[in-house]
Amino acid sequence: MAKIAIIYYSLYGHVATMAESIKEGLEAGGATVDIYQVEENLNKEILGKMGAPPKKDHPVITAEKMPEYDGFMFGISGRYGSIPAQMKIFMDSTGSLWQAGALVGKTAGTFVSTGTQGGGQENSQISMMSFLAHHGMVYVPLGYINATVFSFDEVHGGSAWGAGTYAGPDGSRMPSDLEKGVAVSQGKHFATITGKIAA
Repeated sequence: MAKIAIIYYSLYGHVATMAESIKEGLEAGGATVDIYQVEENLNKEILGKMGAPPKKDHPVITAEKMPEYDGFMFGISGRYGSIPAQMKIFMDSTGSLWQAGALVGKTAGTFVSTGTQGGGQENSQISMMSFLAHHGMVYVPLGYINATVFSFDEVHGGSAWGAGTYAGPDGSRMPSDLEKGVAVSQGKHFATITGKIAA
C-alpha cells in the first residue's frame, strides 16, 4: 500500500478544500494519506489585514519527513503564474534530501487554485517541475483521465497538469462540486500509479 503525503499552501482555504478531495481519491485508490501544510511566513497582523481565515489543523511539514513517503501531491496557491513564496521556502529547505538522493524515484503531482481564468493555473504547476526534476522524482499529471475537465457546463479550473479551482477576483468563490470531483479522480489515479512504482 502506497504512503502518500499531500503538501499544500492555502491562504484563503481554496487549496485546503481541494486537498480534502485529493485525499478522498487517494484513499479510494488504496493509499494511506497524510495532509500537511507548509509553514506560513506572513504574521498574524498581515494575515488579518488580508482577511485570511484561520488555518486548518493540518500539521506543518518539515523536509525531514519526506523520505517516509512514496509520493507527494503538492497543492499550489498560484502567484503570478508561479508558486507562492511559502511553497518555495519549503522546497528550498529540501537541499539535504537532494544531496542524499532521498526523493529519487518517488512520485509527485500537483493541483492548484488561482484567482481567475488566465491567472496561471498551468504555469503555476509547471513552476514546480524544476524542483521535481532536480530531486529525480517521477511526475504524474492528471492528463485527461476525467472527461469533466473538458466540460463547458460551468466555469472551472483544472487541466492536464492537475485539478484546479478558481477563487474569483475577490477570493469568495470556493471549489465547485465539479472541481472537487476532478480532484477525487486525480487522487485515485495518482494512488494507482504510485502504488505500481512503489511496489
